[in-house]
Amino acid sequence: MQNNANKQTTVLRPHFEIVKILDGDGMIVKNIFTNQEEEIRLLGIDTPEIKKSTKSNKDERELHLPVQFLIELGYKSMKFLIRKTRKVKSITLIQEAKNLTDRYGRTLAYVLLPNGKTLNEILIRQGYAKPYSQVYCQELPKYQKLNLKAKIKRKGLYSLTQSF
Repeated sequence: MQNNANKQTTVLRPHFEIVKILDGDGMIVKNIFTNQEEEIRLLGIDTPEIKKSTKSNKDERELHLPVQFLIELGYKSMKFLIRKTRKVKSITLIQEAKNLTDRYGRTLAYVLLPNGKTLNEILIRQGYAKPYSQVYCQELPKYQKLNLKAKIKRKGLYSLTQSF
């Protein structure tokens, strides 16, 4: 991630562990020293919902795909995220100073794995998430390029549909 003077500043928060995966782009994490838990929304990405909701109904209308199919895709994203985090012991949260929380009070973050990769980017690269452009983040242009490559190569969810 770039952090030039003209870019947003980032906040590094090490020493967390994943407690629970909530869906394809959300999780509960815990600070390993304080045991304080918080809900994380992966910054810059979006995955289909795993239950019928206002958002899934909106997606159904806009994408012209049945809500049940979108929910199945949501579960595929969630299962992929679970597989990618199964053996991960410690993570670091990277936050953008201008995007600390979303409108629901969830912490917005890139989740940095011990190998130096972010879960956010892995989900995009592998076709299990798409860029979330409702909130601008530093990685959005990169995520848009990676998403296009995943779509062209029919990776992940793109093996089943051209949009989600």
